[in-house]
Amino acid sequence: MTRIGMLHYRQKPHHVTKAFAYAAAAKMHGSDFFYFSYSGIDFDHRRIKGWIYQEGSWHEKDLPFPEVIINISAPRSSKQKAVSRALRRQIPFISRSIGSKLTVYNKIKRGKTFAGHLIPSHPLQSTADVQLFLQDHPEAVIKPHSGRKGESIHFITKLEDGSVTWQTGLEKQTCPREVWEKKVTDLLQNKKYLIQPYIDSRTNAGFSYDFRLHVHKNEEGRWQTALIYPRISGTKRLTSNVSRGGYRGELVPFLKEEFGREYYNIKQLLEYFAVQFATHFETLYPGRSFDEIGIDAAVDRHQKLWIYEVNWRPGSRHREFSIARHMIPYACYMAQQYKS
Repeated sequence: MTRIGMLHYRQKPHHVTKAFAYAAAAKMHGSDFFYFSYSGIDFDHRRIKGWIYQEGSWHEKDLPFPEVIINISAPRSSKQKAVSRALRRQIPFISRSIGSKLTVYNKIKRGKTFAGHLIPSHPLQSTADVQLFLQDHPEAVIKPHSGRKGESIHFITKLEDGSVTWQTGLEKQTCPREVWEKKVTDLLQNKKYLIQPYIDSRTNAGFSYDFRLHVHKNEEGRWQTALIYPRISGTKRLTSNVSRGGYRGELVPFLKEEFGREYYNIKQLLEYFAVQFATHFETLYPGRSFDEIGIDAAVDRHQKLWIYEVNWRPGSRHREFSIARHMIPYACYMAQQYKS
């Protein structure tokens, strides 16, 4: 019986939905599971004050170190980072960072196999970069190097007089050159940004959409598909993030509605691409293994698949149990690999 620990920055598991899902999945799998945070760890005696779920509620216990750690959240302070590093030297963690958007982009590009599915991306350092980019791509997207939930994404369209239409969320305006240049300058004072051409991926009703391809390792350490679902904007927003007013659809009904008789071919394309990409992607990080990744992808009007971005902690809100029942067996596999 494998002893699994879930490490989280929150002190208690009571409001961490994933903790309950993983506790339930572990019980069904026949594994021991407990939740713990960065405090209450005794390295000298290899003991932890953690939480176990028994008889309908969480109970705090003094527990031995786990054999494997599910690290579902990043440390929030320098002290937590130090504890995380110390634990990682003794116990396998199942999650690893893949780096920023630009790091991931460059790795895929150098890997060549899936480079043709990358949306051309360039670091944005000045207004001149935007002007030059718009010469070849009259519709462009400006997004931060490291962002989440569709935050701070801006869509611009070049107009003949040198002005642009600038859309952020639902707000859309026409900006003369001096106005949009100031917008770009202001953006660059706070964060690092990329610029990409806009990929036209819309439903028959005109709403923007993309696909989340959520893949994970199974009990044999092999990649397999956990979830694939469309995310539809539902408004005039050009992003389809659920946190920004979009919604999740069901894959097969959506594909039938949008692609008709071609729906099954698109479904196979997405499933095959997800596993093959994940398998290749992991080889770009020698010496590292990943537990799950989320690939945000679009299918354009020519049915070509484009990679928007790759996430190493893909969200699974409302689908926690579906993910947990797969990840517990992989955690057991990791513990066994570490022992051997």
